[in-house]
Amino acid sequence: MAEHTTNYVSTFIEVAEDCPAAAAQEPPADKPTIAALHYRLIAEQPYGRTSDDVIFQTQALRQGIDDTAKAREVFFSKGQACLRSSPLGKRYGWGVLSDAEGRVTLVPRESEEYARLAADPTIGHTRAMRSKRA
Repeated sequence: MAEHTTNYVSTFIEVAEDCPAAAAQEPPADKPTIAALHYRLIAEQPYGRTSDDVIFQTQALRQGIDDTAKAREVFFSKGQACLRSSPLGKRYGWGVLSDAEGRVTLVPRESEEYARLAADPTIGHTRAMRSKRA
């Protein structure tokens, strides 16, 4: 079975052009939304998980799937949406930085670190997906 991946390496996912948040906001944690789970999984372990880990664990938590190698293999046997489609970059004002090993951390859009990373030519750049068509 061919395995797809959502991982980026040494890449900064900047917030979407139409993101309404002027500053990064923590998603409401009162219910396990995709945004709340993505936020929790990345924020509790900066550079501790890859995008694949975050995407799969979010799905596993939401659907009660065991986090096993077999379940991951089945899940990634077809393409999955990457963190570019996460509400963190589309709605809540968070950039996502992946390191050379594909592990991710959050970067608030109003921070000096965000400005520095957005201007860094030594890493890859992409944007979170827009919420509305241009």
